[in-house]
Amino acid sequence: MTPDAVLFFAAGLGTRMRPLTDTRPKPLIPVGDTTLIDHAIDLADQAGVRTKVTNVHYLADQLEQHLARRDITISDERARLLETGGGLRHALPLLPPGPIFTMNTDAVWTGANPFAQLRDHWDPARMDALLLLVPPENAIGHVAGGDFLSDDGRLTRGPGHIYSGAQIIDPAGLHDIAEEAFSLNLLWDRMIARGRLFGIVHDGTWCDVGRPEGLPLAEKILKGPRNV
Repeated sequence: MTPDAVLFFAAGLGTRMRPLTDTRPKPLIPVGDTTLIDHAIDLADQAGVRTKVTNVHYLADQLEQHLARRDITISDERARLLETGGGLRHALPLLPPGPIFTMNTDAVWTGANPFAQLRDHWDPARMDALLLLVPPENAIGHVAGGDFLSDDGRLTRGPGHIYSGAQIIDPAGLHDIAEEAFSLNLLWDRMIARGRLFGIVHDGTWCDVGRPEGLPLAEKILKGPRNV
């Protein structure tokens, strides 16, 4: 099945972005001529992704008001922040069955469309998830180390490529997890044990905008020759 829906993760508290997030949620921080979340949604629109959902928690009213003009459904997490795994499971009633895209909303991309790249390489016969990775030299503003090692596309944990925050994932395994709030890392580890977690490398540059110092870096790459 070819994925045709995306969940954007936009519910976090944005603590690393303070003081910019004292009065606004991180996805509404301006970058270039748009906001972080609009940059992500535009990528999905350009790739023809039909169903778009975003979760909300911190300063949720601002996000809902901003997104009212866009074709996107709200998954409400005001009662409790559920992390990535719990947030995805909570949003499933708003999404079509089968594999879906997920994307974080605190990054800026250049080069190939991340949704199109993932869709072109998705193979449900072999994969339970396909992660879009970035080599360290193409990860701008990223201060942590690498996340995954790849053996002909099959992933294990290790200081190799960096997870970009975009993936295709089959959410079926979420129903076997007892916790209400949990990270998708828990599901990924189960996929690794079965040899069904895969990754591909992004064709372009990726800028981590999780901290204030990432904003001028993002502005710079958006003005680069591949984005003029």
